[in-house]
Amino acid sequence: MSNKLEGFVKDNKKAFEAKGPSDELWGRIEAELDKKKQSHSKKIKLYQWMSIAALLAVSLGIYSSYNYNQVNYEIAVADINADYGKKAVHFASLIEEKRDSLQLYAKENPNLFKKFVSDLKKLDQDYEELKRELQTSPNPETVVSEMMKNLEIQANILSKQLSIIDQVNQYRKENTI
Repeated sequence: MSNKLEGFVKDNKKAFEAKGPSDELWGRIEAELDKKKQSHSKKIKLYQWMSIAALLAVSLGIYSSYNYNQVNYEIAVADINADYGKKAVHFASLIEEKRDSLQLYAKENPNLFKKFVSDLKKLDQDYEELKRELQTSPNPETVVSEMMKNLEIQANILSKQLSIIDQVNQYRKENTI
């Protein structure tokens, strides 16, 4: 069979070279090539878009997890110094107890109570500012020490305020008799 093919090619060689492929054949070849180029370029574009989407999804996930960890972690006094942590809890409970006692006298002496509360409000604001500063401070030990001083001052002021209220009540009691 291969001899027949070779013979046919040798006999008709001049016809192949002279005539060449028809214009119709070239048109079909070009149409097929155009179809292949279009489908190939669409696949590349789809692949590129999928790659970009995957990259964005991974980047967003990493960014979100990093920010979540940063925002939700708050440094506490006990993280810096365990003794200061215990002290802070003690002062906080003492302050709360004294504020409750002071609240009992609010009805009897509203003007005096307002004055006392305004004094403590400034100390509370300072304490909250120190808590915020603790989160970013390069020297957290100093900030914690200042926080302890603030709590101690609050407790002392409340004690003195309660003492003043007791004196006022004692004075009223003596003057009403």
